[in-house]
Amino acid sequence: MCVFLFFVLRKIIYYILRKLQFRILKKSNENINLALKKLTRPIVLLILIWFIKKIVPSFLLDLDINTILFLALNIMTTVFWIYVFLKLVKVFMSIYADFAESTHNKLDDQLVPILQNFLTGVVIFLGILKLLTLFGVEPAAVIAGASIGGIAVALASQDTVKNLIGTVMIFVDKPFHIGDWIEAGEVVGTVETVGFRSTTVRAADTSVYQIPNSTLSEMVVNNKGLRAFRRYTTNLGLRYDTPPELVEAFVKGVRKIIELHPDTREDAFNVEFTGFGDSALLILVNVYFTALDWSVEQAAKHSLHISILKFAKELGVDFAFPSTTVMIEQFPEKKGLAINYDVENKRIQQIIDNIKNGQ
Repeated sequence: MCVFLFFVLRKIIYYILRKLQFRILKKSNENINLALKKLTRPIVLLILIWFIKKIVPSFLLDLDINTILFLALNIMTTVFWIYVFLKLVKVFMSIYADFAESTHNKLDDQLVPILQNFLTGVVIFLGILKLLTLFGVEPAAVIAGASIGGIAVALASQDTVKNLIGTVMIFVDKPFHIGDWIEAGEVVGTVETVGFRSTTVRAADTSVYQIPNSTLSEMVVNNKGLRAFRRYTTNLGLRYDTPPELVEAFVKGVRKIIELHPDTREDAFNVEFTGFGDSALLILVNVYFTALDWSVEQAAKHSLHISILKFAKELGVDFAFPSTTVMIEQFPEKKGLAINYDVENKRIQQIIDNIKNGQ
C-alpha cells in the first residue's frame, strides 16, 4: 500500500512541478527535467513522513520509543529538506546557465559555478545547523562559535578575504568579460577565467598570468575588448626634394585609398602634411579599422600599405630614409643628382582617379 501511494504521489508531484515550471519559465530542457524528477522523490517522502508523524501519537507508544521515533523522523525530514534545497539550487543554476549563455557577457558564464558552490555551501551549513539543534545544541551557541571561528580564520587569512571581496567587485563592476583583451599594469593578454581567488590572463606568447582579484580590482584596467574600432597611426616620410604639387597629390591619393578601403572607416581618418622631420617631409596617417580581431587588423594594414606603395610608385614620389647632404664649396661646378619629378596636373589627376577600392 505504501509503495503504491509513493508512486502515485510521485507522479502527482512531478506533474505539479512541471506545470509550475512551464508557467514560470515558459520553457524546459533536459537538465531541468532530470532535476525535477530527482526532486519529486524527497518531496513525496516528506509528505509520507508528515503523515506518519500525524498518526504515530494514536498508537500510544512508550515515551522513550516515541521520543526516539520522532527524533529519527525529524532527522530524516531535515536530511530530505537539505536534499530538496540542493536540487532547487541545481534547477535555479541550470536556468541561470541558460540565461547566461543567451547573453553576450561571458563573465556571467563564469559566475555560474561560483554561485552554485556558494549556494550549496549555504544550504549544507544551514542543514547541519538544523541537525545540531535536533540534538539539543542551541542555535545561538552554534552561530556564536561560527562567528568567533570566522573572525579567527579571517584574521589568519586576510589575503584570501581581500581576494574574495575583489571577486565580488569584479562581478559587480564587470570591467571586462571572458575573452576580452586587457592591459592591467605589466600584464597584457586575454581573460580566460575569473575564480574565487584569482583571474587567469593568457598573454600573446601563450604564457599564463594568475592575478589576485584583490590586486586586479584596484588596478587601472584598459579593456581593449570594448573598443568600437582599432586605431592605427603612422608617419610617412617623403624626400625633401619632393615638389609641393606632388606632396599635395600624395595626400589626396592616400585619403582616397582610405575612403575606398573595405576595412577602414571612411568618415573618421586624418592624412595631413604635419611637419618637417630630420630627413623627410612628414605625412601623418591616422585611420580606424573596423575589424576588432588582431589578425584581421594586420591583414587590413598589409592591404593598406601595399595600396599606398603602389600609388606612390605610380605618382613618382619616393620615401625618404635617414640621410645627410654635404655641400662642398670648393667644387661649385659639381652638382648633386636631381630627380626629375613630373608635376603635370593632368597626369596627377588621372592617377588619383584611377585609385580603386582596396587597391
